[in-house]
Amino acid sequence: MTLPDTPLAQTVDFLVGLLNTPSPTGDADRAMAYVEQALADLPLTATRTRKGGLVLTWAGDETHPRALTAHVDTLGAMVRKIKSNGRLMLTPIGGYYWPSIETEGCTVMARSGETVRGSILPIKASTHIYGAAARELKRDAENYEVRLDARTCSENTTQALGIDVGDYVYIDPRVEVTNGFVRSRYLDDKAGVATIFGALMALHQAGMTPRYRLNVLISNYEEVGHGGATGIPADTEELVTVDMAAAGEDQNSDEFTVGICAKDSGGPYHLGLRRRLEQLAEEYEIPYRTDIYPYYGSDGEAAWRAGADLAVALIGPGIDASHTYERTHEDSLSATTQLLLAYLLSE
Repeated sequence: MTLPDTPLAQTVDFLVGLLNTPSPTGDADRAMAYVEQALADLPLTATRTRKGGLVLTWAGDETHPRALTAHVDTLGAMVRKIKSNGRLMLTPIGGYYWPSIETEGCTVMARSGETVRGSILPIKASTHIYGAAARELKRDAENYEVRLDARTCSENTTQALGIDVGDYVYIDPRVEVTNGFVRSRYLDDKAGVATIFGALMALHQAGMTPRYRLNVLISNYEEVGHGGATGIPADTEELVTVDMAAAGEDQNSDEFTVGICAKDSGGPYHLGLRRRLEQLAEEYEIPYRTDIYPYYGSDGEAAWRAGADLAVALIGPGIDASHTYERTHEDSLSATTQLLLAYLLSE
């Protein structure tokens, strides 16, 4: 069997639009709507879970139901406190490395729906003012603040802008596509969502269907550990989680292949399903790398911990500099999409 071609340009365009749609954990509705609308012409039934996840069902042979999952929620921040100088203290959403967002632009979403732009800065930002103290400042949450692009110098004037504790802060993704690379924050895991989009679109454009009934869960709480705990139908036999393959020193993953995870911080994935995916990659000459991620967890593990009785595997595009300013390559997006196609069409 010949696999359908990856609609790469369409996939990258989808990814860019998704990256530019803010979706920090707990505030992902707009991104869910974006995904649902992008797949509206496919023969999929779309439903929402009570916690806000998107479930897409492609009807088919019921003998061995399968599922895919990827998460659209990302890192982000909330207003923790309005300071006496009118600036904002933040609380992180997900596992941020604070220096990675130093001097980044951001948008504060007030509960009124109004937005205010700003910048994330150390509280001692200028060496002209603070000298060595600016360089030596400990880089943690208490020592960062949002400088709002508004005339405010007190708690009251900031509150008058409609901003209060608990409001979301969207950190600029800075998306750029250049020389085959995609650079942006939040490729974890919007690149994974994009490969699922690419695989489903490729099947539809080729007039093909998955071998078995397929459910796709686009989750919205993965970055805080429980995205995949609900939303996978109880009769599902196999779940392939699509999330980033973390590339870096001492890792086997790279930005040009599809990563297949053998083990992460939660332990080993299902050996039989992992071996089948490796065999499919070899059969169809899809470049892949098997790897182990010691500081990583996934929605597949969340499903297992919630009691799901199914085989779980983890694959995904290679992402450099995860949870900072990330990068992948179109070759990795294509390889991941091709492995998904091989799996969805296989016995």
